[in-house]
Amino acid sequence: QVQLVESGGGLVQAGGSLRLSCAASGRTFINYNMGWFRQAPGKEREFVAHIPWFGGGVSNYADSVKGRFTISRDNGKNTVYLQMSSLKPEDTAVYYCAAGLTTRDNFHNGRGIDYWGQGTQVTVTS
Repeated sequence: QVQLVESGGGLVQAGGSLRLSCAASGRTFINYNMGWFRQAPGKEREFVAHIPWFGGGVSNYADSVKGRFTISRDNGKNTVYLQMSSLKPEDTAVYYCAAGLTTRDNFHNGRGIDYWGQGTQVTVTS
């Protein structure tokens, strides 16, 4: 059974940091594009960050998090990370890990996602 399990969410003050982890199991994800999306209350789910399959290009980010968030992956551990710094109240959302064998543009638009995690809550207080 394929699973993506997020962890690391929580409550943090504005300006603080959190690191999210996404542990993938059930198959190897070395050829998958992986990344993070988020959904705030009353809003649609939006793209946050993407990291291509091993050796397949550079990572990219939503403009709203560029320079503050860093995505990385450890293929040996089948784990993807999202280091979040300088957090703002508007970063409050449920964060979802995603994996897909699709193009970068499709991935950014949430298309061609093969697997989703269950989500982890991030709450940033002012």
